[in-house]
Amino acid sequence: MARKSETQGRLDDAARAGWLYYVAGRTQDEIASSMSISRQSAQRLVSLAVAERLIKVRLDHPIAACLELAEALREKYDLKHIEVVPSDPGSTSTTVGIAEAGAAEIERWLKRSDPIVLAIGTGRTLKAAVDQLPIIECPQHRIVSLTGNIGPDGSAAYYNVIFSMADAVKARHYPMPLPVLVTAAEERELLHAQAMVRSTLDISAQANVTFVGIGEMGIDAPLCVDGFLAKEEMLGLMKMGAAGEICGWIFGGDGKLLDDAINERVASAPIPSRETSTVIGIAKGKRKFDAIKAAVEGRQVNGLITDEAVAEFLLNA
Repeated sequence: MARKSETQGRLDDAARAGWLYYVAGRTQDEIASSMSISRQSAQRLVSLAVAERLIKVRLDHPIAACLELAEALREKYDLKHIEVVPSDPGSTSTTVGIAEAGAAEIERWLKRSDPIVLAIGTGRTLKAAVDQLPIIECPQHRIVSLTGNIGPDGSAAYYNVIFSMADAVKARHYPMPLPVLVTAAEERELLHAQAMVRSTLDISAQANVTFVGIGEMGIDAPLCVDGFLAKEEMLGLMKMGAAGEICGWIFGGDGKLLDDAINERVASAPIPSRETSTVIGIAKGKRKFDAIKAAVEGRQVNGLITDEAVAEFLLNA
């Protein structure tokens, strides 16, 4: 018990030091004086606050190169929303930078006073973005999941983010009480005809803004790694020219949905109309180059949050 109390006390000190440094703008010498500790201790506490994710940093200063890339992408692909964040050549993360930018954009929509419907997809990138959200009181809004929340073995789908979102965002949430993939098209039609599911589908079609991840194809892609598709099924899709997926919906290099038995088993709601909804894809990474390109060219999305490397690839494609 004493060890737990000691650890909690150190985290409390780290939180205080982090707040003084990042929010109040105090120097480490000022923090040391304020907390009656040495400068070295103050420095260690600030570092601990970052390491324990007690502090979440957002970069608000516009970066000219990123703004220029974003404007060029907006013109080339006629995007409603575009944000380009700096690339970190030394990082292997597929979420750092875009998760923070995604969280900021989600927060901007949720802070609107007029009621909106916000539709949300699934995946690692979206979960990372949702984890960055502060507590937001917005009971006037509705948040709806586009994807089912049941995995292939009957367990909760880990990267279905609507439940994580409900922890921070105080609004009405509408999960999709379905598997991600069903066994046949007939089963999907039967499930979609249920009153509770039909209501959720109707709400998703009214979305003012939609946030989705963009998945790549391959045997090490999330659809295979998470057990939704067998290796043979993925290889078959790739032979047909599959380039990527959004909420389980698989599309080819031209960005059009494949006419395939797998798509007939997807229980997700259709991606909301790009005519009436701003559909923002959040993705980066070399493995996703082709998927992102197909998604923007085929108008699966009309908004994008990505990094410089993807932006340069899209402009030179």
